[in-house]
Amino acid sequence: MEHDAVAAARIRPTKEQVEDDLLALDGVVGVDIGEKISDGKPTGELSIVVYVEAKKSPSRVPKGQQVPAEVGGVPTDVQELVIELQGGPGLYAGDPLSDTSKHTTIRGGISIGPARHQNAGTGGALVRDTSTGAVSLLTNFHVACVDTSWAAGESVLQPGRFDSGDPATDQVGTLTRGVISEQVDGAVVRLDGDETWADEVVDIGAVGGSAAAVVGTAVQKRGRTTEHTHGEVVSVDATVTLDYGDGVGMRTLRHQISVRPATGAPRFSDRGDSGSVVMNDSRQVVGLLFAGARDGSLTFANPIASVLSELEVTLNPPRTVLPPPLRSRISVLCPTRSEPWCPGARVTRPWVSCPPVLRTRPFVDCPPVRLTRVPDCLPPDSRLCPPVSRVCGGWQNPYEQGWEEDPGADAAWWAGYHAALDQVAQELDEAEQDGPLA
Repeated sequence: MEHDAVAAARIRPTKEQVEDDLLALDGVVGVDIGEKISDGKPTGELSIVVYVEAKKSPSRVPKGQQVPAEVGGVPTDVQELVIELQGGPGLYAGDPLSDTSKHTTIRGGISIGPARHQNAGTGGALVRDTSTGAVSLLTNFHVACVDTSWAAGESVLQPGRFDSGDPATDQVGTLTRGVISEQVDGAVVRLDGDETWADEVVDIGAVGGSAAAVVGTAVQKRGRTTEHTHGEVVSVDATVTLDYGDGVGMRTLRHQISVRPATGAPRFSDRGDSGSVVMNDSRQVVGLLFAGARDGSLTFANPIASVLSELEVTLNPPRTVLPPPLRSRISVLCPTRSEPWCPGARVTRPWVSCPPVLRTRPFVDCPPVRLTRVPDCLPPDSRLCPPVSRVCGGWQNPYEQGWEEDPGADAAWWAGYHAALDQVAQELDEAEQDGPLA
């Protein structure tokens, strides 16, 4: 069944009205909008889904703690799901390990962790602080801050200590900001000034900005544990309750994104993948991964718009990659006068070779050079051209004779050459107005 956005919009007000009452029931850990399952098979009917850690027979559930069959005319569906944070203190020895290596260039999708805790998570993507412009790494609160005793300026390692990161040698940045709210579990790590970084996610490529998650959209992520995986957005209405422990306690996050693994894949994420960014096929970030089902059936992510707003950061804008500059094999020569010149003539400026200038300023710009010897009848060799053989005289049009098997350059050739240079100059100027070049 394709998730009907119109039907979900009709159900949403009822779901939001009753979800706190449902979350107060024993064993309930989440409320969502999704397809009703009966006898293990999808029914095609949209419902209010109630997640419980363990399903019980109705006879074993005390009165007053039972989930009603429907609410406000909307059917409910009780599904069993154990939801866990996927990083930080939830990580334990024996979890499958994947990319635990040291990266000399900081990109999204790699292992990080605080120096003061032996845990690990993922640095999701590069961001910029809106107030300082500092280049930073986006991750989760429970990955970088861990608990309520965190402080700005604390050291963050790559890889994390759980992955053998050494506080003495592996610091890549310092913690600057952390947020845990009703929509966001996020933190920002300012990179040290000597770190090399790239606006990319490992195995995926350059980040193409951000977008809202849309139900039915194919998505991907790159994390420390399961690396590059694919999935599908199945809801943008998840409300989940998790135990953050260590003084933070139980927290409820609302309006979260639900992702299920791609067909045939066992899971979209696992422990250690917290902090990964969830991206669509256009490489736009739609969410910040923070939790998932223990059995791998679902992953949960914060909506990226809320993350960027509450953490006061922006994704680095996509950069324009220009085509290669024009590589002409013609040398541009600067004559001292229009008359022909021959051996024996003494001049105060020689013919000199100038590189093409890819801008809208004058095409040829050669400084005067004093010459005390008799000039050769040949122009200097160009780095881009073979030596040019010439007879004396006729240098008003220095390339009209050509060389080897090539014809000479006539007026039409020069017009096309200059037009190509002007086009490249225009593209360069436009790119400079749009932002920094790649």
